Amino acid sequence: MKKGLMISFLAVILSSCHVVPLLKQCPQNTIIEWVDVLMIDDIKYEHYFPDSVDESLLVTIEKGEEIGQVTYKMADHACSNHKMQNGHAAHLEEGTVIYEVTGYPSELLVMANNVAYIAQINKQAKTVGELYPMDQLVKNIYIESLEDGRRIHTFSQSSKERFLNAFYLLPLEDWQSMDGERVFLEIELNNGVSFRQLYWADSNVFHNGAVGNDEVKEVIQEELAQMK
Repeated sequence: MKKGLMISFLAVILSSCHVVPLLKQCPQNTIIEWVDVLMIDDIKYEHYFPDSVDESLLVTIEKGEEIGQVTYKMADHACSNHKMQNGHAAHLEEGTVIYEVTGYPSELLVMANNVAYIAQINKQAKTVGELYPMDQLVKNIYIESLEDGRRIHTFSQSSKERFLNAFYLLPLEDWQSMDGERVFLEIELNNGVSFRQLYWADSNVFHNGAVGNDEVKEVIQEELAQMK
């Protein structure tokens, strides 16, 4: 009898060991819409989907050396508080190979499944130039519509150079204030890959943590004035 009680007691203990992991599952009926991101070499990258009006724009990316593989697919597996690690991706299947893009530093741009991913977070970067090492790699800068993301203005080449020279030097900081007119800037690389920068005019800051200087603010205001 005692032996039977002991076995039953152990069964209860062993079964209870499976309760803790179940408690850690995501809340029921929670739908997580992951942004298309991946992480490799301690850098988080994001794929910027083209707006419908831009889908016909030519993008030419050439596959370079393999730099890693996806080891964990977050969609349908990870909860909203998931902390990304190297090899994790939102939507790419496990085993998907991640490559360099020929002619572009991997700190800026990588590719997987023939899709380009731009650096989003690099904790080692202290300036914009370190986050986006794209010297001589930018074709155009555009101002986009806040309503539908269309390109509505193109920086002059002189303004583009002035902006980039100042932009690269901006420090990346943890700021709180986000005030004033919002401006969508689109940076297009020479291969057609582009990505967006959200800028707040009064605060003179960007969404990636970059704190603007007088030159950056002046160039943006000059280009905005030309649209009026």
